[in-house]
Amino acid sequence: MSGIPVLDLSLLNGTPEQQAAFRDDLRRATHEVGFFSLVGHGVPAELIDRAYEVARAFFALPESHKLAIENVKSPHFRGYTRMGGERTLGRVDIREQVDIGAERPAVPVGPDTPDYWVLQGPNLWPESLPELREVAEEWIARLDEVGTRLLRAWAEALGAPSDAFDAAFATPSPYMKVVRYPGVEAEQPAQGVGAHKDLGVLTLLSVEEGKAGLQVEKDGQWIDVTPPSGSFVVNIGELLEIATGGYLKATLHRVVSPEPGTERISIPYFHGPSLDATIPTIELPPALAAEAPGVTDDPANPLHAVFGENWLKSRLRAHPNVVEAQHPRLLVGA
Repeated sequence: MSGIPVLDLSLLNGTPEQQAAFRDDLRRATHEVGFFSLVGHGVPAELIDRAYEVARAFFALPESHKLAIENVKSPHFRGYTRMGGERTLGRVDIREQVDIGAERPAVPVGPDTPDYWVLQGPNLWPESLPELREVAEEWIARLDEVGTRLLRAWAEALGAPSDAFDAAFATPSPYMKVVRYPGVEAEQPAQGVGAHKDLGVLTLLSVEEGKAGLQVEKDGQWIDVTPPSGSFVVNIGELLEIATGGYLKATLHRVVSPEPGTERISIPYFHGPSLDATIPTIELPPALAAEAPGVTDDPANPLHAVFGENWLKSRLRAHPNVVEAQHPRLLVGA
């Protein structure tokens, strides 16, 4: 069992009744749970298989090859994060990963340039594995299409025009990670990645087939999620919570480490708008607005409507070593 609802995106190619049923299920799943598994998405199985082959090849590279693209060398928070090199809620996550975003030139920084523009720039690619760039760029292009379809369906499901979010994505900020969680021997479940909410609009996560570890918080309990074969786990981020006045809630989730002698590889994709975009507020129909309790008020995690501000908040917390090496003036408390 998936543990969360399963939705079929191919219904949007069907009859008007099937399309309406998908939008209704989409709205209900993300209002009640904030997570669902997506099948019928159209991403080729061949690409998914190739992505995992390249992921295993990357993590099998000699340490020196991976450290040649370590993220402390990137002012844009790209590249390889060594084991234990990222934090969630101040605690070390037990995973290694490579972060990849849109391949664009860096923005010249002046006295009036918002700090979040440091997030735009080129990636760091391993010289010995050119296939990583090929797969990553195809992955981002395919998942961008899926994310766009979902956002348009969400808008309609919430009583807005289908293009309500389009302007915010005029120059999108797609982002992905390729992540490896090693097996850990521990009395209590070890922190692969700690409990957190995603900072952006929506996330599409591919998990190696048959691998557990993802847990979603629901009514104070942790639900184990094992997605169907070939599916993507989809969850909303903090900006969709802002856009809907809390009708859609960004949901806490975490990954517990796999058993000793095993590993877990996953590939999350984050569908982000323009760095300087302010996510639009959706005027909900009265029946839905009555069920919108407002945006979460957490002084420890202030939400920013401008995407770049919310994203930079996350990077500063998660990678203080990169901040120290590349942007010491942005160190928290500096």
